[in-house]
Amino acid sequence: MGILKFDNVSKSFGEGLHRTEVLKGIDLEVAEGEFLVLLGFSGTGKTTLVNLMAGLEQPSAGSVTFKGKPITGPGRERGVIFQNYSLMPWLTVNGNVRLAVDTVFPELPKAERQAKVDHYVSMVGLAHAAGRRPAELSGGMRQRVNVARALAMSPEVLLLDEPLSALDALTRANLADEIEGIWEADRKTCVLITNDVDEAILLGDRIIPLNPDGTLAEPFRVELPRPRDRAAMNHDEAFKALRAKVTTYLMDVGIEAKVEGSRILPEVTPIHGMPKAQVAARQGMIEQNFLSFEQLHKIYPTPKGPLTVVEDFNLKLDRGEFISLIGHSGCGKSTVLTMAAGLNAISQGVIKLDGYEVKGADPERAVVFQSPSLFPWLTAKENVAVGVDKVYPRASLSERQDVVEYYLERVGLAEAMDKPASELSNGMRQRVGIARAFALSPKLLLLDEPFGMLDSLTRWELQEVLMEVWDRTKVTAICVTHDVDEAILLADRVVMMTNGPQATIGKILDVDLPRPRTRKALLEHPDYYLYREQVLNFLEEYEHGKQGKSETDARKAEAA
Repeated sequence: MGILKFDNVSKSFGEGLHRTEVLKGIDLEVAEGEFLVLLGFSGTGKTTLVNLMAGLEQPSAGSVTFKGKPITGPGRERGVIFQNYSLMPWLTVNGNVRLAVDTVFPELPKAERQAKVDHYVSMVGLAHAAGRRPAELSGGMRQRVNVARALAMSPEVLLLDEPLSALDALTRANLADEIEGIWEADRKTCVLITNDVDEAILLGDRIIPLNPDGTLAEPFRVELPRPRDRAAMNHDEAFKALRAKVTTYLMDVGIEAKVEGSRILPEVTPIHGMPKAQVAARQGMIEQNFLSFEQLHKIYPTPKGPLTVVEDFNLKLDRGEFISLIGHSGCGKSTVLTMAAGLNAISQGVIKLDGYEVKGADPERAVVFQSPSLFPWLTAKENVAVGVDKVYPRASLSERQDVVEYYLERVGLAEAMDKPASELSNGMRQRVGIARAFALSPKLLLLDEPFGMLDSLTRWELQEVLMEVWDRTKVTAICVTHDVDEAILLADRVVMMTNGPQATIGKILDVDLPRPRTRKALLEHPDYYLYREQVLNFLEEYEHGKQGKSETDARKAEAA
């Protein structure tokens, strides 16, 4: 008999016409000591499911039991780690963990309670920071405190609700490894909610996708030997096959069911060619060395003297080339991008675009940020039109309208272009941001982690949207990302940056994969994992020691 059991569970919110069914007919049994991963995307009911396990919600129908007894509320036997840290800001690391211990074990002598606190703070690698308050900790360290606090309550089941999703890629990978290590040591029953396929395969015994209609899919069993090493798995045919299987399933059921207010873009047939105003804007540009970074430096003044963030960055792009810029957090990727955009002053060196030195911001260099910064009171169409009206002053109103509608249709918003931005989902707003950037007919498209705040399915979908629109325009583009798969999927070349300070280009990888590209096709391409391995090896090399002095010192103090 399982330690946790769902018997025909349904959960709905609201009444009457406003009633929304989130989960339907869930039958699930979690074995004692099992590491179960529930994999799904935004809106599939993942958090509702973990809330039912935690006793924070009650089912509308069916029963949820722990060791055969109905779950009627929260209990210390079920420790929960949420996406957000929820730490007491006035308490230290020790104080936050002690709060949990004092609540659960009030009868223990003070020395024994302190020993428990010390044990779990040390287990998550924070002994050196025990006296710091949350404001003095990085995101990764704050989440470690959360893990320590949950473990200190000695739960029989650990419930992890997307605990890593707010962290950068390196911190996320390190903390995932630690969670696996803790599970291996204690063999606690773990249920992890995530939208990351690699994380699911790395940690899980079983992976169960949540379908968009609130039901559970058939489980995928993970039979890879433990401990599982990311680099080694890249060579493992069983890993590759499982990864392709799970990804394909999620894309098939997810994208089929996903409603973003329009058609799915890869199937859209354009009703007309590129707008006349844009064709005219593209004439007369040079082809070779269209964009060049020459001896680029960025130096900031500090109380201790000048700090060189980026040093000797040299790169040349031909017109129409797509570059991905990748590296660990703090390596200067976004600094290079904002200098190219003219939003950040160049300390030394020069950036030239189409033969001219880049100085100040200009619509010829369009930027798509993580958050698209739309005017919420304007419609999608009006948000795109704001820039178009300035860029094509000599075009007629109908020609400018043609540009706006063309790109909103290309990004799959044909049926939602008259909706106010405030009524659009995050994914739809980012589509407007992409349409707005392309509609400016820029000489250079700059993308700064454009999908970093979106769930995996929306990210996958918008990557294909971006590739489809780019394929039509062939605009020169640079995308900053920390996602290895995204870097390879989008780019002609992947430019890898060394760690900061004094970050520079460490390696350049030519990606010779056929275009147009789709995620499904790449997962089946024989060379895809060879490219992936080269990028992963570079990132791993710079994770373990190849750093500037100040970062090495920081790593000693914090392995986050």
